[in-house]
Amino acid sequence: MLIRRLIAAEERLITSFPLQSYAFEASPMASSRVEEFREYLPYNAGNRTLVVEEDGVTTAAASAVPMRQNLRGRVQPMAGVAGVATHPLARRRGHVRALLHRLLDEMREEGHALTALYPFRASFYERFGYVGLPRRRTAVFSPADLAPLLRAELPGEVVWGRIGAGYETWRAYTERCLHERHGLALFPDFRAVGLRDRDDRWLLTAVRDGETVGAVTYRIDDHGGDLVADDLLVSDPYARASLLQFFARHVDQVERIRVHLPADELPELWLTDLAVHVEARVSRPGSPAPMARLLSLDALAGLPVGTGRVTVELVGDRWLAGTHLLDGGTGRLEVTAGDSAAGAVPAARLTAAGLSALAYGVLDPAEVAIRGLGEVPADAATELRRMFPRELPYLFADF
Repeated sequence: MLIRRLIAAEERLITSFPLQSYAFEASPMASSRVEEFREYLPYNAGNRTLVVEEDGVTTAAASAVPMRQNLRGRVQPMAGVAGVATHPLARRRGHVRALLHRLLDEMREEGHALTALYPFRASFYERFGYVGLPRRRTAVFSPADLAPLLRAELPGEVVWGRIGAGYETWRAYTERCLHERHGLALFPDFRAVGLRDRDDRWLLTAVRDGETVGAVTYRIDDHGGDLVADDLLVSDPYARASLLQFFARHVDQVERIRVHLPADELPELWLTDLAVHVEARVSRPGSPAPMARLLSLDALAGLPVGTGRVTVELVGDRWLAGTHLLDGGTGRLEVTAGDSAAGAVPAARLTAAGLSALAYGVLDPAEVAIRGLGEVPADAATELRRMFPRELPYLFADF
């Protein structure tokens, strides 16, 4: 088994892309799909792609997209793992494990302290230290139920146009959201511009005092059909109301509005008589919830945390191991390696997935223990709970 990195972009057309197509699309693929792959090459230019070869034949592939993610208020380099696929005759032979080890080794060496992915099976990636994040919600409702917003006087204005023309505004606002929203991750420029180049969405923005405070991209599938909106990004309730007010004007054009929302949005409270169906569907295969993990303890150093002090022994992980003192006494987390801290303060024994669950705010220390992701005595749980309060992350990027 040989693992090598793809250097020439054209190699993807005969190595990783066909494997990904078989794994994630209808197959056999049409010959026209190869040309579509070729058009997609520029948006993969900065990816790190590794393949497994046996007797000159590509049998497995995996890629990492160099991204950025907000972890509790600090934006850090994040490796978005994607396109993990194996030839059907080569499955269950350890190829993906070998690829992930090499891929994450290399991304970590380049300074990526975080990593995230959408799993084909969550339990498989949990063994690699990943923990589940909330899946975004989809809200479905009638534009007629938004009628009360048409009478509301809201500050600012909405600006409407094609995403191709408004891409720079969209990109700038998502960059602002990156710095404001825990868990949010953005594509690098070479990947993000695909939205501009496809130009198959409308862009609606809420603007107040010359500043963008909300944005959403959408399309309409047919007259009398659905207005299908992507993620609703807003800085405050006024911005959200302005975007929804615009959607209300489509009452005689579409039957339904479908919009993606972060897990902490509560559309049932937007309006008094809004009949809304809210769903977060997770299935295997086909509709996974994202997962993430710490790839380096550098991701924790200096994070804003609550006051607490605990020793953690990290076990069973390739990248995180050993005993460390986590001290949030100053409001910024200090991480000290070594056994000298043992016995001085409450102690917990954690897997990488357990520590990642606490850092991302998706599990309480008690849940970490219940899930088998660590051993957390009551006194250590109290300290960890103060340092890492629950906080719902919102990944946003879909890869």
